[in-house]
Amino acid sequence: MQEDDDFSLFAQEVQGIRPLKKTEVYLGKKQGGVDFVERQKAALIAKVEDRNYLSKDFVERVDPDDMLEYKKDGVQDGVFKRLRQGKYGIESRLDLHRRTVEQSRREVFQFVEDCMQHDIRVGIIVHGKGDRTPDPQDQATIKSFINKWLRDLDDVMAFHSAQRHHGGLGAVYVLFRKSEKARLENWERHQKR
Repeated sequence: MQEDDDFSLFAQEVQGIRPLKKTEVYLGKKQGGVDFVERQKAALIAKVEDRNYLSKDFVERVDPDDMLEYKKDGVQDGVFKRLRQGKYGIESRLDLHRRTVEQSRREVFQFVEDCMQHDIRVGIIVHGKGDRTPDPQDQATIKSFINKWLRDLDDVMAFHSAQRHHGGLGAVYVLFRKSEKARLENWERHQKR
């Protein structure tokens, strides 16, 4: 019974409707030509974004006054000690002050790629301590993500909180993997001895 009532109600509602005579319908906005330069820029940004595997979902929180340190297997203790003491020349710098988590995520990923492309061995990332945020739950957010992201990047061999004159607990020294070119040059230099 209910079905018959529904069908008759539907038939009543669509009684005066006629089929469209056009076979094509344009649903887009009518406007000028397409700006291909802007589309190309957007495509390049999307391509970089696609390769960026750094997560922004969950992060284990660190305290604003925590020291960050990490060393992959294979990094010599002496090399890590020199990094920790700030004795290597800083060849590149990234400042993340006043950046959102998403902006920081993109910039850290691009920074590491650029450093690898230019055979940079040591860089510094200034993230800030994050202790000026009034809500204790939001303190050291970028610092916490830096601690996670740098561990996730294969090209990062080690990192350590910086010395006071380089930003202290608000910055981190980063030791990058040697490129194949730098590795070959190092091998050749040692063969000449």
